[in-house]
Amino acid sequence: MKVTIAEELLLLAYSEDEGKQLISTVQLDPALAGALLAELTVEGRVELSDDKLVLTGSAPLGDAELDAVLSRLGDERKQRKPAWWVQRLQSHKLRTRLLTRLAEAGVLTEQRSKVLGIFPVTRWPEADPSVEADVRERVASVLGGAEPDARTAVLIAIMHAAKLDRKAFPGASKERVKELAEGAWAGDAVARTIASINAATIATITAATVAATAGGGG
Repeated sequence: MKVTIAEELLLLAYSEDEGKQLISTVQLDPALAGALLAELTVEGRVELSDDKLVLTGSAPLGDAELDAVLSRLGDERKQRKPAWWVQRLQSHKLRTRLLTRLAEAGVLTEQRSKVLGIFPVTRWPEADPSVEADVRERVASVLGGAEPDARTAVLIAIMHAAKLDRKAFPGASKERVKELAEGAWAGDAVARTIASINAATIATITAATVAATAGGGG
């Protein structure tokens, strides 16, 4: 089945058997927003101009989440930097919508329970492991030195931004991951835009982490 880059990211961000998050929501939610923006770049709808994201095409892609972001980009009167968009698009609602879509497609299973009989918890174990297996095979090949396609390079870059690469592919070369994350896989506008989105995602995660730490310290 065809899944978005954000959904591929989600599959790697949850443990297969227990359906638990491998990284915090502070890391995951901005990464999902970045993945949506990066996919619009790969599909020729967005590019970077003077450090701001601009529309280069408005034709719908046929995916509800991607088309919703495309519409928001078109409705915004001012051109905005990638960090602005990552901050605006990230939310637990986006994460839940994507997880629910994967469950409805039979890829994940939604399991609800309560901790200590009080606190509600939702787990998302895999129902069809073949989808993630295909993603892992593709990513592992590129991390091993194969020539990346744009989608795989984007996924690796966003994983790096969220520090998911260390958990999902612990044996991967740090140098190779960094090379891909910085857009060295292609010297064109797409790679530069994705590198900028990746940097914006990292900045958003860092700011949120600092804020959470400061709040917890009080």
